This record gives sequence, C-alpha cells and structure tokens, in this order.
Amino acid sequence: MSSVLTSSLLHRLAPNARAAYLTALDRADVDLAPFGIPASALRLAHFLAQICHETDGLTIRVESLNYSEARLPQVWPSRFRDPAVAATFAHAPERLAEHVYGGRMGNGPEGAGDGWRYIGRGLLQITGRESYERYGAALGIPLAEEPDLAFSAVWSAKIAAAEWAASTRKGRTCNEMADADDVEGVTRAINGGLVGFSSRKDWLRRWKTAFGI
Repeated sequence: MSSVLTSSLLHRLAPNARAAYLTALDRADVDLAPFGIPASALRLAHFLAQICHETDGLTIRVESLNYSEARLPQVWPSRFRDPAVAATFAHAPERLAEHVYGGRMGNGPEGAGDGWRYIGRGLLQITGRESYERYGAALGIPLAEEPDLAFSAVWSAKIAAAEWAASTRKGRTCNEMADADDVEGVTRAINGGLVGFSSRKDWLRRWKTAFGI
C-alpha cells in the first residue's frame, strides 16, 4: 500500500467500503503508479476524493438509476423539463438508461441495449460503450464484454486510474490539475460538469486532513 494510504485511513474515512475496493486500493502503490498516482499526497488525495464521491464512500459498484419523478429534473435538467415526461421514466432504471445514454458515448441508439449495458460502474463510474472499449483495450482486458470487471478487486483501481489519466480539461491532465489543487478542474474533467461538487470538495478536505496536507 502507498506510504500515505494505509488500511487504517481507508477504514476510518470509508468504514463501509466494499471488500473488493479495499483489496484493489491495497495495491495502490503498484497499480496506480503507471498512471502517475500517487506521485504526491496531494495528487492521491484528489484521486481518492473523486472515487469516494462517485462510489459514496467506496460502497457503490453499479450506478443506480432508480430515480423519482422529482429527482430526474435535478440530475438531467435539460432532458426532463416537462414533469409529465419525467413521470414516465421514474423508477424505471433500464428505460431511463436507454433514454439518457442511448445514442451517445459510443452507445447504440435508444432501445438498442447499450445504454443499460454500459451504465456507470466501478471507482469512477465508467460509463458508455466507448469508455468500456477504450480502457479495456488500454489494459488488455475484455471490459466491454465483461462490464462487471470495472468493480472487481483485480481491475477496479487500474480502470479508474486509466480513466483519470486520460481525462483532461482545457489541455490539462487530472494529475496536473491535482498538483495545482484545482478541484473544479479535476471535477469537470471527470464528470463533464460540476455534479456533486460540494461532496467532492468535502471528500478532498477529508483526505487532505488525513494525509496532513
């Protein structure tokens, strides 16, 4: 395990973490190093803040799309301006996945099945056929054929690190932005926006405190 990331810290900050994630992060110094993590405690803190937000404290394996009618416009405001439309997708995860993810991110059109098959999984909630194929190829694993590898003990940290290393914002990598302590830039690179920004900042504060930085 990384010299700054210890089992005791993981258990303290993420007491309900899944065993597979704990096992994956136990090899952080080896598995994350090829992607420039953890070159510094600050860089590692930013990475951990993002994965802890995405997985709600290392507890979520697969994205939940079981949203209420009221919640849908908050998550996808441009898609659910009409409450009547939102009502038709409330508490219907598979239909919702096809509607919001179909025809984008390398997925086939709505109804083709890719939207549901390639919902968010793993430490950074990898989403969309294009990403599954891209990071599967980068790591030499059949990720698109076996999407659940994204939350496995063997591959989850490597997949998240590969996604982190490939995500950029205005030509800057996540590692570069983490070194500059630019949590907004990192968030936009990972999320595409600022969804959950307050939570991400709070996780970063907690990891900085834990690492004494």
